[in-house]
Amino acid sequence: MYAVIKTGGKQYRVAAGEKIKVEQIAADVGQEIVIDQVLAVGNGADIRVGTPLVSGATVTAKVVSHGRGEKVRIFKLRRRKHYQKRQGHRQNYTELEIGSINV
Repeated sequence: MYAVIKTGGKQYRVAAGEKIKVEQIAADVGQEIVIDQVLAVGNGADIRVGTPLVSGATVTAKVVSHGRGEKVRIFKLRRRKHYQKRQGHRQNYTELEIGSINV
């Protein structure tokens, strides 16, 4: 059984027991959270798609850790103008372990 959830402005396909990294969530490590924005639920060939959400469907997850992702390097250059600009960015994330999918 799998579900498509929405969190942090992105969509993720999850199944029970998986670990995923999502945008940072304000929750403590070890805390159980409930994600109620479920867009679709599937079990083999049987798929329920919401309009836009599946009513009554929830996904429970446990916060495993918080961290920062890999550095993204930004380099801007204007040729022949002697202009170079370097920037870097590391995005915060929360790692979740999916517990159960309830329909």
